[in-house]
Amino acid sequence: MGEDRTAPATARHQRARRRGQGELEAQVLGALRLAPGAATAGWVQQHLGDDLAYTTVVTILSRLHTKGAVSRSRSGRSYVWQAAADEAGLAALRMRRVLDSEHDRGAVLASFVSTLLPRDEELLRALLAEADRAPEESGRQG
Repeated sequence: MGEDRTAPATARHQRARRRGQGELEAQVLGALRLAPGAATAGWVQQHLGDDLAYTTVVTILSRLHTKGAVSRSRSGRSYVWQAAADEAGLAALRMRRVLDSEHDRGAVLASFVSTLLPRDEELLRALLAEADRAPEESGRQG
């Protein structure tokens, strides 16, 4: 059976699977990374499928721009967009925003670290050690 086109648009929309904001952001970033260059919101909408409204795509792009995950530039009366971060970068931006919103950063970080799996804790230690070595190595080069 086909979709009931006589039902109100909102009822048809409610039957469709709802995606979370994070999932939409990841999909929009994925589409932008596939673009051959800067892309319009209409291009992104077409590459994500017809189930997203143009205004939803523009809203997600604007939110990603505010987070620093995409860049935009004027093209006539509208914008063209480019990915400035990948999915890992977007997740890192979200984590940083949560940390920045908390009063006791030490308690938040301690709680986070205490819940890490052993292999994630090892990875975090290695990344922190690498970050500590980076300034030393750049100082020796100059």
